[in-house]
Amino acid sequence: MPNRGGFSWKRALGITQAKQRISRKTGIPLTKSGRQRKFGAGILRGCGCSTLGFTSLLVLLVVITILFL
Repeated sequence: MPNRGGFSWKRALGITQAKQRISRKTGIPLTKSGRQRKFGAGILRGCGCSTLGFTSLLVLLVVITILFL
């Protein structure tokens, strides 16, 4: 029998919506697979490892800033 949905505490508390807002503002997905897709595409386009590391650090700082303001 297929899953027809159910109650979600994360959705009820607004966690899902907050994560979506953060992702849209930063342009960086918060899911592991989304980040792998985005950064993997960047590496294939020619971004170096140092650029990727700097970007990851910058994103982390932005997310922390948004969450604690």
